[in-house]
Amino acid sequence: MSPSNSIEADAPTHSRFADVCVLAATVSGSSLAIIDATAVNVALPAIQQDFDADIAALQWVVESYALLLGALILVGGVLGDHLGRKRLFAIGVIIFAAASAWCGLASDIPQLIVARAVQGVGAALVVPGSLALLSAHFPEARRGRAIGQWASFTTLAIALGPVLGGVLVDVASWRWVFFINLPIAIFLLAVLYAGVPESRDESRAQRLDIAGAVLITLGLGGVVYGLLESSRLGFAAAEVWGAMVAGLVLTLLFIYRQMTAASPMLPLGLFRSRAFSGANIMTFLLYGAMSGSLFFLPFNLMQVQGWSATEAGASLLPLILAIAIFSLGAQRLVAQFGERLPLAVGAAVAALGFALLAIPDSESGYWSGFFPGIAVVGLGLGIAVAPLTIVVMAAVPANRAGLASGVNNSASRVAMLIAVAVFGVVMFEIFSGQLEAALQSLPLDGASRAGIAARMAELAGLQAPPELGAESTSLLRDAVDDSFVAGFRAVALISAGLALLSALVSALTIPPRSITK
Repeated sequence: MSPSNSIEADAPTHSRFADVCVLAATVSGSSLAIIDATAVNVALPAIQQDFDADIAALQWVVESYALLLGALILVGGVLGDHLGRKRLFAIGVIIFAAASAWCGLASDIPQLIVARAVQGVGAALVVPGSLALLSAHFPEARRGRAIGQWASFTTLAIALGPVLGGVLVDVASWRWVFFINLPIAIFLLAVLYAGVPESRDESRAQRLDIAGAVLITLGLGGVVYGLLESSRLGFAAAEVWGAMVAGLVLTLLFIYRQMTAASPMLPLGLFRSRAFSGANIMTFLLYGAMSGSLFFLPFNLMQVQGWSATEAGASLLPLILAIAIFSLGAQRLVAQFGERLPLAVGAAVAALGFALLAIPDSESGYWSGFFPGIAVVGLGLGIAVAPLTIVVMAAVPANRAGLASGVNNSASRVAMLIAVAVFGVVMFEIFSGQLEAALQSLPLDGASRAGIAARMAELAGLQAPPELGAESTSLLRDAVDDSFVAGFRAVALISAGLALLSALVSALTIPPRSITK
């Protein structure tokens, strides 16, 4: 590689200590962001009860974070490449930690939503920096193994996330789910400045595409706003369809700008690589399937099955540990079978797992009901996740590592953003339709029916009106539980379909063996 195309501002010290520091820092940084998809989800039912929030407000707690992260992650990747990956990584960690403290201190649901949005800004600097620091530090011969270790240890680092989150919710408060990010951030910064070398891409000077960032943020925000608010206002409301149409127009304008701008936020030329395009489509489909299902699973376990937050968090351990264990062997799998086979098999196995999650009813136990689906989803994702990352990072030149990482992480975060919103619409429509039908056979007066109808957006958290008798309350609770299970089954089956589609994408786009840049 010629000096003019070097990715290093300061030549990395490939010592054992530097290797350990880079791996520890990137694992900790990824854990800060990924823990959001585990511990925070377990805390949502408690947040709902504390703030008397409906499902749309709870979706915004997740979506405000995902929106800013998904929209700005490419900016974070470019900033890191050109201003210094270590520097931007540290700034992101500080923003994320400060916003986490704000989340824990929030006095109402709007304040929590805003704090989560700021958290997303910090994550947009941290997430692409993790893989970019890793790829810049380790030479190509050792990079695949390092990525496998990163994927495995990141998962192990957050394996206690949902369990610890559940314990904190049960014995203290959901607020501590956010406060646990603070010691992780302190450790990360200490390791970062102890032995992680700075790196940047000095091969070109690129201006930030501020207009592109604004367009995609507003575009995605408009679409998500319309989808989430449809449960309150209905799709016929001008506010809902107007926001969605405006969001789609702005998103199309973003794409047009990327085609014409001198320094685009998302260089569309990257997608000339069939493997890069296929891997990112797979990422979108797989992470959409996982995010949509895992958003609603804690509500099923806690509000329908009656489990504690600790039990709900612990139920996810098989999924997390399976991903961790199988990610360790990802490099060997790729070396023996190439990239395509593990990706196709892993996605197909995950599809089977999601389908199994559609089987349990409102009175299912863990081992016979939920464990098979959770474990099989973990097995499938464990086979696919690390090879997917290897494909993405190998499909672009090394000096675009930050951008490639940003694009792939953006695909996963936008998938989460869209999936939670779309699956929420599916869940609400099925839940409300089932419950309205069930209410016809219950002995309720007009006032009680109106009160229940007004609170349908709370889904499984819906409480019976205080004037109902014990028998009617019990019948209503059964109807609410059965209606939620019907909606969750639809969500799980949609997730299975998305995972199967991702397996097909891998077969059509990913080369069977090594990827040529």
